[in-house]
Amino acid sequence: MALAAPTDRALTRVIVVMSLACFASGASMRVTDPLLPQVALDFNATVGAASWIVTAYVIPYGLTQAFSGAIGDRLGKCQAVALACALSAILVVLCAFAQSLPQLTLLRLVAAPGAAIIVPLGMAYIGDVIPYERRQPVLARFLAGAMAGMLSGQLIGGIVGDYLGWRYAFIVLAGVFAVASIALFSQFRSNPWTKPVAHADGERPQMIPSYRKMAASSWCRFLIITVFLEGAIMFGTYTYVGADLHTRFGLSFTAVGLVVATFGIGSIVYAMLSPHILRLLGERKMVVAGGFIVAVGFLVLAGAPVWQLAPAAGLLLGFGYYMVHNTIQTKATQMLPEARGNAIAAFSCALFVGQSVGVAFGSVVVDYQSAPTLFALAAAGWLAMALWATMRLARQHAAAKA
Repeated sequence: MALAAPTDRALTRVIVVMSLACFASGASMRVTDPLLPQVALDFNATVGAASWIVTAYVIPYGLTQAFSGAIGDRLGKCQAVALACALSAILVVLCAFAQSLPQLTLLRLVAAPGAAIIVPLGMAYIGDVIPYERRQPVLARFLAGAMAGMLSGQLIGGIVGDYLGWRYAFIVLAGVFAVASIALFSQFRSNPWTKPVAHADGERPQMIPSYRKMAASSWCRFLIITVFLEGAIMFGTYTYVGADLHTRFGLSFTAVGLVVATFGIGSIVYAMLSPHILRLLGERKMVVAGGFIVAVGFLVLAGAPVWQLAPAAGLLLGFGYYMVHNTIQTKATQMLPEARGNAIAAFSCALFVGQSVGVAFGSVVVDYQSAPTLFALAAAGWLAMALWATMRLARQHAAAKA
């Protein structure tokens, strides 16, 4: 498939619809955050124990992504995403009928793989059809779908959970997946940009050889380790913001959903401003700035005497996180251009495995210390990670110029 200008209407239409699928996947990731106190109360468990519904989702979500490249190569990236949305619509609704915490945990685990391949295949699709020099802003706006999904997932969890109960939050989410599936299937007949991309040599990239090649590259290892740390620090910590707001300040679930959704708003603001920020700062300064912004956001959450400071912290966290992550993920689309689906699969897998590790670690800190302690640790860890990444990016830039 030949490259076309990003303004091509047919290509734009596919990217928008794929972004809608990312919206559903993003919503599925965050819908349970504001529901943890309610689920814990309903099943007579601690918040730390209830958080296993997050971990149980993230582990298979992350591991399945390791196979997303092979699935996309076999079915076509757009076709695989459409099928994934349809499967997710069926599986997510089953979570609404769980009768115990272990049962809900198991159902979340089963529901995760359907949504897992959506984001990495969407990113790989962008890498296939958009030239590198234009790719970072397009990726940022494309992933605004996932960011908006995270925001909406938190709102669905908070508002629907507050007024109708946590079970109805899963029913609404299943409906979102169904709409995304129908919208993408509707493009297959009329839109040539949904056709599978042919590889130059006519051979499908093999998953194991691709992973071996990445493992042998210090640059690929750096990108994968960095995104693992991103997931562990950011999402392993932010999962507990809603529960902390409810227990420390007595916020209702609706208010909790609105507050934690500010992370998504900050992310979307970054996506809209990303071309200007990239021109102003460049990649390395963006990572440094994102490191400091996120650290400030976590410190505000750790020391906030009133809940009214939490929305500002959420905005800072969402904006700063994507300043770092968008830079790293754009680099990842060029890790292995000849096997981009497999490369992005490994990258995305590392992100969500990191998240599962972070959530498990966070549950111990929250149950035996406090959520503010976890937020303070995350501030220090994120800043250290961002500074390390900046130094590695500088070395790579110098080597490329030499």
